[in-house]
Amino acid sequence: MHGWRTGAGVAPVAIVAIVAIVAIVAIAALAAALTIPLVASPSALQQPPSASLVEYNDEVARTATAGIDFTGEWAPRFHEDEPERVPGPELGDYLGIPINDAARMRATTWEASIQTLPEWQCRPHSADYIWRGPSPLRVWKEVDPVSRQVIAWHAEWLRSVDRQIYMDGRPHPSPNAPHTWAGFSTGRWDGDVLTVKTTHLKEGYVRRNGLPRSDQATLTEHWMLHGDILTVAAIVTDPVYLTEPFIRTTDYELDLHQWVPPYPCQVVEEVDRPAGRVPHSLPDTNTAVTDFAKRCGIPVEATRGGADTMYPDFRLKLGDITSKCIAAQR
Repeated sequence: MHGWRTGAGVAPVAIVAIVAIVAIVAIAALAAALTIPLVASPSALQQPPSASLVEYNDEVARTATAGIDFTGEWAPRFHEDEPERVPGPELGDYLGIPINDAARMRATTWEASIQTLPEWQCRPHSADYIWRGPSPLRVWKEVDPVSRQVIAWHAEWLRSVDRQIYMDGRPHPSPNAPHTWAGFSTGRWDGDVLTVKTTHLKEGYVRRNGLPRSDQATLTEHWMLHGDILTVAAIVTDPVYLTEPFIRTTDYELDLHQWVPPYPCQVVEEVDRPAGRVPHSLPDTNTAVTDFAKRCGIPVEATRGGADTMYPDFRLKLGDITSKCIAAQR
């Protein structure tokens, strides 16, 4: 007890000194850890010292994440194929589309009044055709709150449903899974180009004059951004109705004042017809499908489409013909 009393004034001082030394070492180690750059790179070592405890290399951060941001309101531009995209194509005009005989048969027996049926009135455009519609577009991204990675892109037009493009590496579902107007889409980055693969589409159309597209078709898209211009190359492959892939490009321009309004479609009785009556023409009876060829002064066979009509060499088969065709008044 006597010895403890003698050292009682020394022990607390020693303990305080030791604690102080440990605290100083810990603070120094913490400060050293916090000054480690978040992204290590040779260029970061060449940067001038900063007063901040946390170094952040903007250049490295920009290149670390693939792709670019398509978020925004996009307005369609109709300098491409305006007569087809707004008023709609003429009956019998299948030029430049690689259709087969089955697609041609369905197109020549099609009647536009089928769109007055209740099943058709509020039917949205499918994912492959909606790019060609006269509709504004809104694109936004879904971000994981923890990893802050983009796990999906969303695209929505006036006459469409919310289309999701998954970026998290999930596989496509079974072929027996339900098909929808938007289909099932997954995306990946090729540099700054977003490549999208879509399956599980409901039956649709490649053109609004009766040319069908089957539910076995697949869609590949390439989204490209040039300044304020969004260009999308859409490639449809259909083993049922197309003999070759069908490729189209469409342009949109960023519009900061645009708003995609709601589309509250309501089914009404547009035409009084007997129950179960579906508008159609019997094979080889629809004479209107030749009006386009006659008005333009080109052979009917040339307007019937097919893979040959996609290529410049097809003009050699027509001979010296000067078309008198201009956009039809509607």
